[in-house]
Amino acid sequence: MEKTCTLLVHFDKGTPALANEIREALEGSDVPAKVDAMKKAVMILLNGETIPQLFITIVRYVLPSEDHTIQKLLLLYLEIIDKTDAKGKVLPEMILICQNLRNNLQHPNEYLRGVTLRFLCRLNESEIIEPLIPSVLQNLEHRHPYVRRNAILAVMAIYKLPQGEQLLVDAPETIEKVLSTEQDPSAKRNAFLMLFTCAQERAISYLFTHIERILDWGEQLQMVVLELIKKVCRTNKHEKGKYIKIIISLLTAPSTAVIYECAGTLVSLSSAPTAIRAAADTYCKLLQSQSDNNVKLIVLDRLNELKTSHKEIMVEMIMDILRALSSPNLDIRRKTLDISLELITPRNVDEVVLMLKKEVVKTQSADLEKNGEYRQMLVQAIHTCAMKFPEVASTVVHVLMDFLGDTNVASAIDVVVFVREIIETNPKLRVSIITRLLDTFYQIRAARVCSCALWIIGEYCLSLSEIESGIATIKQCLGELPFYTATEEGEGQDAPKRDQLASSITVSSRKPVVLADGTYATQSAALETAMSPPTLVQGSLATQGNLRSLLLSGDFFLGAVVACTLTKLVLRLEEVQPSKVEVNKAITHALLYMVSMIQLGQSPVLPHPIDNDAYDRIVLCIRLLCNTGDAARKIWLHSCKESFVNMLADKQFRESEERKAKAQISHSQPDDLIDFYHLKSRKGMSQLELEDEVQDDLKRATGEFTKENDDANKLNRILQLTGFSDPVYAEAYVTVHHYDIVLDVTVINRTKETLQNLCLELATMGDLKLVERPQNYTLAPESSKQIRANIKVSSTETGVIFGNIVYETSNVLERNVVVLNDIHIDIMDYISPATCADVAFRSMWAEFEWENKVAVNTVIQDEKEFLDHIIKSTNMKCLTAPSALEGECGFLAANLYAKSVFGEDALVNVSVEKQSDGKLSGYIRIRSKTQGIALSLGDKITLKQKGAA
Repeated sequence: MEKTCTLLVHFDKGTPALANEIREALEGSDVPAKVDAMKKAVMILLNGETIPQLFITIVRYVLPSEDHTIQKLLLLYLEIIDKTDAKGKVLPEMILICQNLRNNLQHPNEYLRGVTLRFLCRLNESEIIEPLIPSVLQNLEHRHPYVRRNAILAVMAIYKLPQGEQLLVDAPETIEKVLSTEQDPSAKRNAFLMLFTCAQERAISYLFTHIERILDWGEQLQMVVLELIKKVCRTNKHEKGKYIKIIISLLTAPSTAVIYECAGTLVSLSSAPTAIRAAADTYCKLLQSQSDNNVKLIVLDRLNELKTSHKEIMVEMIMDILRALSSPNLDIRRKTLDISLELITPRNVDEVVLMLKKEVVKTQSADLEKNGEYRQMLVQAIHTCAMKFPEVASTVVHVLMDFLGDTNVASAIDVVVFVREIIETNPKLRVSIITRLLDTFYQIRAARVCSCALWIIGEYCLSLSEIESGIATIKQCLGELPFYTATEEGEGQDAPKRDQLASSITVSSRKPVVLADGTYATQSAALETAMSPPTLVQGSLATQGNLRSLLLSGDFFLGAVVACTLTKLVLRLEEVQPSKVEVNKAITHALLYMVSMIQLGQSPVLPHPIDNDAYDRIVLCIRLLCNTGDAARKIWLHSCKESFVNMLADKQFRESEERKAKAQISHSQPDDLIDFYHLKSRKGMSQLELEDEVQDDLKRATGEFTKENDDANKLNRILQLTGFSDPVYAEAYVTVHHYDIVLDVTVINRTKETLQNLCLELATMGDLKLVERPQNYTLAPESSKQIRANIKVSSTETGVIFGNIVYETSNVLERNVVVLNDIHIDIMDYISPATCADVAFRSMWAEFEWENKVAVNTVIQDEKEFLDHIIKSTNMKCLTAPSALEGECGFLAANLYAKSVFGEDALVNVSVEKQSDGKLSGYIRIRSKTQGIALSLGDKITLKQKGAA
């Protein structure tokens, strides 16, 4: 087995120092040269080499030196060298060292005394230590605290040695006396730590004797007291109550580190509402008082853990938690909102929404870089509140509608989606929302927001005045017809306004002029010499509507949405307008706009013609207005809204199912023991102790204390590394815990002879890194050994661990090697199902550059069954609603999503179709930000998709 190492120093192997050079430098009188030589000697020793010839030189020339640096380096040298022979006996020359150490312990300089005492803490040879004990004990009463605190540590280290209790019989009593008189905080902490480690009863006795002065103790000592309390309460749960009182009193300590530790200790030891409330209150105060973002994130993590186990208490703290939104950091704000949204109840929702509303208004005024993103988070939070508690929607919906024209498109989309849901779930707000939407529609600049707003106008404008306002608003935003003109020679004089726009641009008259904003205009008459080509009519800059701008930029999907909205509004107008003339007039105008859009799409003035889908949709609207049937009217006026209502109901059902699944708790077995606190004696029990007893009983009754039996799961994770006929049999149990992989390897000697220097050598491929060098073991005949290896993981890429076992036998000089089976680290250990909004999924899909396309090749013949198999095999969550996957249509498309422990997103799209022969064909596309996750998931799907696994 290798020696333990207490020192790590970087060593440059490129320039090895020679032993002779070091010896010459040590024998000289130059102090800097001696220091340099000692450093080189220490580095060579740390690198595994031995320089036995240097020892006598160091004893003769270095030991007598008075230089402090040299003496410090001498102690490091003595720490590293072998002080025993092969049989474990102390080398005789070490007697020379003893005298020097004794001199140092009695040296007038306190630094030398202190470093020598620290050196003794790392010395394991009792033969060297024994003669020094009187000197160590004398230093406990030294005038300087630096010496005293190191002397206490030396006493503790000596007492913990195998023969320590014989060497220092009355160490605990001595240290207890020192503790009672000591004034220095560090020395006091070390003394209490010694009692805590070596004589726990004395430490407890001291704690309760001086319990009134505990707040005056230093931060370091208070931290050790908390460690003691944790240890005692784990072993002796019945005395928990009196210790919890101490923790609660320490919550008023001036040190933030102490109160943070107190809160964590309280939560781990007690479930009493008073204790949990005190801990949560402490975390909230730390959240406000600390300026470091990392500290805030850690505290929010602690609050998140409390939320899952003690939600009813955390609900009271929601406004305190929301104060963290004052931080400019987006991660802190996101985490704060996530915690708060799960703590909303009917009692606090008004307060929470009011706070969020104020934050939204702040984002409008302040000129901060990430305001758009923060506003989007706030809109989503308000949306969630309004879905859970519809009555609060009226207070926020009008404020949010001011942001429909937001330059941050994602934020504006969130607002319009929120408005769409509220107008359906809150019928009372319909009229006010429609009025406000029609008033602010002209401000909307994003095509996707326009499309959604137009759908709302088409579905929810019901009265005559609303329908007429809706049609007028759309016409105003489309501007005057035509969208483009084919001008004759000399007719250009009619466009002086367009002249001004185009005056700075001189191009061939055979092409339309491109303006600075990317749109088109006719040229001035002065430049026209022949027949002009067709040109776009922009309208004046003041009156140009948002819909017109988007149409002239070639967005014909929006054109199709405009056509559908106009059609719905005109069909509704027929039902509510008594005047037939007005109805016919509206139909004519709508048809004129639709035909103009098709003409614009088919004209040569745009770089891209109208797409077939948009063309078919607009033509369908034209046909419908020319010849309306009752069946078509019903589909257009009622079925669309019904589909939307079904979609909302399905979404709410899925959310409620997820909440129910989260709320499920394990139940205890019928024959489990329950203690009823009502039947217990209450003598001497405080209110807190009583609460704690009740909570413990409740946990026991609801099965919260029981641990799941994972034996079957463990057996699945055992991998055989060698064959049964190999001289050494090995198997590994692999535990994956986020950034670490732990291999517990069992090695069995199958032979009748002793195996010496047996070593498990491992190597890794991929983003895996071995943490420590393997050790050598000696294995007796037919005995076994447990070897643990730690491996660090830095990404989700599939990694491979391979290696061999090397050993020597007594009768063969050469080393034997047994090659091990490879261990493949599965990507499934790193990814877990997660959810994200459809909008977020689409934006990530467009943004991620790595795609892996896997062709479907399976024996499964049912599309839904194949999708379920892929979900199970990849450990992902299906984002496509179950209602969208129902029915038999011969094809299926679904989106899957998962997140890795490293924060990477994994997106998968499954598109399959049933062929005429019953087989499935199609593709599975995987997208991610990094190459590793895309390739690893692709390999996994290829392996598993057959359906046999």
